[in-house]
Amino acid sequence: MDTLKQKIILLVEDNPDDEALTLRAFKKNNILNEVVVTRDGQQAIDYFFGADSAANPVPAVVLLDLKLPRIDGLEVLRRIRADQRTSILPIVILTSSKEEQDIVNGYRLGANSYIRKPVDFNNFIEAIRQLGLYWLVLNETAPTQRKQAK
Repeated sequence: MDTLKQKIILLVEDNPDDEALTLRAFKKNNILNEVVVTRDGQQAIDYFFGADSAANPVPAVVLLDLKLPRIDGLEVLRRIRADQRTSILPIVILTSSKEEQDIVNGYRLGANSYIRKPVDFNNFIEAIRQLGLYWLVLNETAPTQRKQAK
């Protein structure tokens, strides 16, 4: 599991209950990676492009909610994909939205995956286990042009 600990997860989630549930699911599945949380779309944008962004580690995967205050998740996705430094980061939309148009727009804007949050806790735990296994262990990430923080 040491290789898992080195990879950062960026969780973009405004709902404190969903944030706690996600963090609990990671812990329950022994996914011990550092999880950085931004709680609205503007914070997510600032993480990548704000004045202090150079100090922020590049995440192995971004878990992006869609229904966010200030700037919605689809706009966050659009801005991340529009910048050469972040255009190839793995981005998983993790949302409760069942809107077909959100799925279409998410993929159209370059999401790597779209996962609907299961309502049942045990199903959510399993979804997070599979998500962690795939994106943190099995998936081969592309080299990034952005320098890792030291």
